[in-house]
Amino acid sequence: MAFDDDRPVPAPVPAEHAVLGTPLTGPWPEGTQVIYLALGCFWGAEKAFWETPGIVATAAGYAGGHTPHPTYEEVCTGRTGHAETVLVAYDPDRISTEQVLQVFWERHDPTQGNRQGNDLGTQYRSAVYWTTPEQETVYWSTREAYQGSLRRHHFGDITTEGRPAGPFFIAEEYHQQYLHREKNGYCPDHGTGVSCRIPPRPR
Repeated sequence: MAFDDDRPVPAPVPAEHAVLGTPLTGPWPEGTQVIYLALGCFWGAEKAFWETPGIVATAAGYAGGHTPHPTYEEVCTGRTGHAETVLVAYDPDRISTEQVLQVFWERHDPTQGNRQGNDLGTQYRSAVYWTTPEQETVYWSTREAYQGSLRRHHFGDITTEGRPAGPFFIAEEYHQQYLHREKNGYCPDHGTGVSCRIPPRPR
């Protein structure tokens, strides 16, 4: 499959989040922070975050790859390098970065490499793409803490990709808040059942 690198516009999407009633891609209130999280199929991942108090908005999309404005079909080939990713905009006065990442760690198995359950391929890899130095610090501290918990429960090493955020490309309209619109939609929870204890911040 040949990919067209001349993609002048992103996929058209609704202006408003179907569940939260907030702008899907901003602008959001001053102080809102954004982090991009990949934890397998983005349908269930997005739902986990929009149900979390303190989340301002979520959007399904693609990050971590090299093809501009990829389509879902292209991402599924594994050749664009993208992971199915959720944009998570959050109010740090209502939910901390630690709490956001606690949801991330507990809602998938970060030890599986390029898969989640029966979903195989690099597009289903675990990844955190941070946008602030504070988010990077919290990523590494929560990762270390969760690795210890996983080992105590006989899981292997965390394979999560962690790096600064690059371009995020919003997914097609039918992917946005999919499990809200499709009442019988299915996206399994691949959580390990191991709790992520939030380490205290250094004083």
